Amino acid sequence: MTQLDVRTRRVHWAWWVAGVSFLALLGAAGFRAAPGVLIDPLHQEFGWSRGTISSAVSVNLVLYGLIAPFAAALMERLGMRKVVASALVLVAAGSGLTVFMTTSWQLILFWGVFVGVGTGSMSLAFVATMTSRWFVKHRGLVSGVLTAAGATGQLIFLPLVASMATDIGWRSASLVIAGVALLVVPVVWIFLRDHPSHVGTTALGAHTAEPPPAPNKGAARRALQVLAKSMRSGTFWLLAGGFAICGASTNGLVGTHFVPAAHDHGIPMTTAAGLLALVGIFDVAGTIFSGWLTDRIDPRWLLGAYYALRGGSLMLLPGLFAPTVEPPMWAFIVFYGLDWVATVPPTLALCRDKFGMTGPIVFGWVFASHQLGAAFAATAAGATRDHTGTYDTAWYAAGLLCLAAALMSLLIRKTRTPRVEVA
Repeated sequence: MTQLDVRTRRVHWAWWVAGVSFLALLGAAGFRAAPGVLIDPLHQEFGWSRGTISSAVSVNLVLYGLIAPFAAALMERLGMRKVVASALVLVAAGSGLTVFMTTSWQLILFWGVFVGVGTGSMSLAFVATMTSRWFVKHRGLVSGVLTAAGATGQLIFLPLVASMATDIGWRSASLVIAGVALLVVPVVWIFLRDHPSHVGTTALGAHTAEPPPAPNKGAARRALQVLAKSMRSGTFWLLAGGFAICGASTNGLVGTHFVPAAHDHGIPMTTAAGLLALVGIFDVAGTIFSGWLTDRIDPRWLLGAYYALRGGSLMLLPGLFAPTVEPPMWAFIVFYGLDWVATVPPTLALCRDKFGMTGPIVFGWVFASHQLGAAFAATAAGATRDHTGTYDTAWYAAGLLCLAAALMSLLIRKTRTPRVEVA
């Protein structure tokens, strides 16, 4: 088959790569979030405190963010296929070995370290790497779809894992997760290719073929070198600062404290949890639409709008809590869901535009700042509630921080190199 024949196949190879990437990311989201629904079963069987069990989840979250830039560098060295397949095996090992654990440190090792490193290797830095290599046309849209896989994975897996943990035991749930992770490995190995040139084609929408990047020795050194160089750029600090606020105002604050805050105002816990689940549903549509917009609108302006609107909604939130869920609260849930991770596609685009071939690794560090911001907000909001008896200060502070993030986004200088136009 000639190169022209391959290019004109009905389904471009890029779509196969995107499909298997979606599958891996879908599973990674469910694997990473599963420990949250196993807290009570583990507490009942082993008598471990919820704080001890939650520490494994915390280790998982931190590693999920911090491993991303190193995984992106490792993908440059070994290729995406080897890294993602190995990550799935590590997740399967971490989940499967929990059925044999007898002490809490084993939980931290298996669920915290193994699953944290495995899922972190399939995080948004993987999205940045894959879309940079395989897509020119529709790059923003595909970034949005793959980002939405994170929310979709939680929606699909968490009810299933919770149901299995209740009906047939948490060990069976852990083994199912391990089995699913292993089943995805051969699919990844067959369809996830590292570069278009490896199958005799070009990136979707590219007019000329590009050679695959030369392997870089020393993935850890490479990631740290990119960090050191990018830190000299004001753009990096503006992106990292804005994304830290993004994490603080989503996972850290709303994701962690919305349910107890609503309960403080008389909303039943089950109702509040249902509202938060709706945020995840609308997040899928919002992120995909944001990806579509990123292909057509300056990503700086998109980020500025997203953060500004998010900040305004957070400052209105304290007045929306009531014992019954009124239309204004429904409006907040719909809007916040649409805006939840809509910031990811334009942030990815700016990392690619500003930092070129190192963009995926730079985004990995920017994403690490997102997770650190989330961790800080989760702790700070809880301390605020303990000292003041209300979350109001936390909502207002997060709103003001989002307005600051909007300003930071608009201060990013416009890229001199013209952006690729799409049909």
